[in-house]
Amino acid sequence: MKILRTRWFKFGVAALLYLLWVVWLENYWFLFGLLVVFDVYITKKVRWAFWKPKKDASGKRKRNVALEWVDAIIFAVVAATFVRLFFVEAYTIPTSSMEKTMLVGDYLFVSKIAYGPKIPNTPIAMPLVHHTMPFTQRTPSYVEWIKNPYRRLKGYSSVKHDDIVVFNFPEGDTVVAERQNESYYALVRQHGRASIWKSYTIIVRPVDKRENYIKRCIGLPGDSVQVVDGQVFVNGKAQKNHPQMQYNYLVKTNGTAINPRLLDDMQIPKADRMYSSQYGVYEMPLTQSESEKIGKLANVQGMVKRNNTDPQTYMQRVFPQHENLNWTEDSYGPIWIPKKGVSVTLDSASLLFYRRAIEVYEGNLLEEKNGKFFINGEEATSYTFKMDYYWMMGDNRHNSLDSRFWGYVPEDHIVGKASFVWLSLSPDRKFPMNIRWRRLFKFI
Repeated sequence: MKILRTRWFKFGVAALLYLLWVVWLENYWFLFGLLVVFDVYITKKVRWAFWKPKKDASGKRKRNVALEWVDAIIFAVVAATFVRLFFVEAYTIPTSSMEKTMLVGDYLFVSKIAYGPKIPNTPIAMPLVHHTMPFTQRTPSYVEWIKNPYRRLKGYSSVKHDDIVVFNFPEGDTVVAERQNESYYALVRQHGRASIWKSYTIIVRPVDKRENYIKRCIGLPGDSVQVVDGQVFVNGKAQKNHPQMQYNYLVKTNGTAINPRLLDDMQIPKADRMYSSQYGVYEMPLTQSESEKIGKLANVQGMVKRNNTDPQTYMQRVFPQHENLNWTEDSYGPIWIPKKGVSVTLDSASLLFYRRAIEVYEGNLLEEKNGKFFINGEEATSYTFKMDYYWMMGDNRHNSLDSRFWGYVPEDHIVGKASFVWLSLSPDRKFPMNIRWRRLFKFI
């Protein structure tokens, strides 16, 4: 129809979409942007695309290939940044912590509108880049001249039990530049703060520029979580064990190796196959069905699921890193997850769990003087949480650095919900044999 090509119709559609975006954003100062939309489609007084050649008397522009490329690149960058900020973001699975649900080399899209997109804490940043400039290791891709407080737009759902969630790493506020794959706080506990600060470069990052992690949500705000002999209990009830969940198994053979093709077919990464030829023993992560299949092999003499319950090994590793708790990754808790609006009594026992939430995540000054507690200079006997918190764990239970090791995930760290895998490449094979065709466009 002819009316669909008129400038007034185009303006009406553009103005409506812009108005819906402003209402969703809940910042009505952006309504002044309607003047720009009106000028682009109706009055055309301002050359918003100033890089384009001017029209001649006949209303045509002289073609310039270079400027056409510039125009296309600018449009692509703006559109991609808008989509990445408010709707979906690409993410790559870098570790085996979520196997077999998610595999190393999976490329997936993360839905930000599921839980509602966050307004960036650092709005001035390099487009399409996370925290570091390309081809550098330490140069920030953002500046902190302008800082926004935490605010989340409305989404179509909330975080639920068993959701696979992408979030900013809670302990990623401080990073050792030369050892970015390790927790700064774990390194300090191991080597001492003075040694770390003397030997390495220390980087501090805002919430939205911390590393992205992906785990399964085990506990919601107000839940109580406990792990007994590797089995997770939420509010006293055993959590459903997913078929793709993995534990480490010790597999004793008769001295001969297991056929590597079989392990390839089970999609067990080579990096996860720990084998001692001297004793004929494997240690590797397996699902329940895989363990049953391995146990039936002719050269397998026995196997046992590893149970990490020695507190001497884990007391300095698992949250909250206190020797009197005697917790391990397979024998953990119970632990209560903070909920917005709920108060806790301030004492040495509660602060063992909630000090970081009060000081770091919620930005308070917490002091103890003569047995009394002061928050922001005022004496307090209790504290009321300002945010909800979550408990995240990996499906590869013995190969996952998760909430058992660094604690709660605040709501302002939640990025989005894993939606679907659009590409999957095995790190152990060469192209094109590394393409996992069955995982392409697989919904999560």
